[in-house]
Amino acid sequence: MLNVELAFSVKKGRCIMAIALTLRKYLADNGVAYDTLSHSHTSSSMTTAQSAHISGKNLAKSVILEDDNGYLMAIIPATEHLKFRKVNHALNRHLGMATESELKPLFSDCELGAIPAVGKAYSMESIVDYKLDNCSDIYIEAGDHEELVHLKGSSFRKLMEHATHAAIC
Repeated sequence: MLNVELAFSVKKGRCIMAIALTLRKYLADNGVAYDTLSHSHTSSSMTTAQSAHISGKNLAKSVILEDDNGYLMAIIPATEHLKFRKVNHALNRHLGMATESELKPLFSDCELGAIPAVGKAYSMESIVDYKLDNCSDIYIEAGDHEELVHLKGSSFRKLMEHATHAAIC
């Protein structure tokens, strides 16, 4: 069962969501050091990168796919677009986009559009684009539209060591 509890903090006199508890627990359980980076409220990954003053090549975004075998998290740089043909070929599957109504129960401690790019934290298989494999720093959504989690590239690679890696952009 997913943890539906949310972590909140006070920022400028209002409550905001901090890092999703599922992600926080997963990082702690795996001994992964991280820090967070606040940014203005955004609604797209490239706008997030601009607002946070980071390269979109270092912002890993998640795209949730599904087929008869279940859900899959595709993780790609914010600067790229997912190529379904490449994902399906790499995994020998016929995946399509999951719907927003399907995402709510899967990521109950996250806002839609701000799903952390760490599938295993949510018991989900992942495929990672090769373009993220050699980044020295990676940023992922923290679970809301105003916070990023910053990981060293080596830490991100440790988290993704059991994921499939392929050219999917």
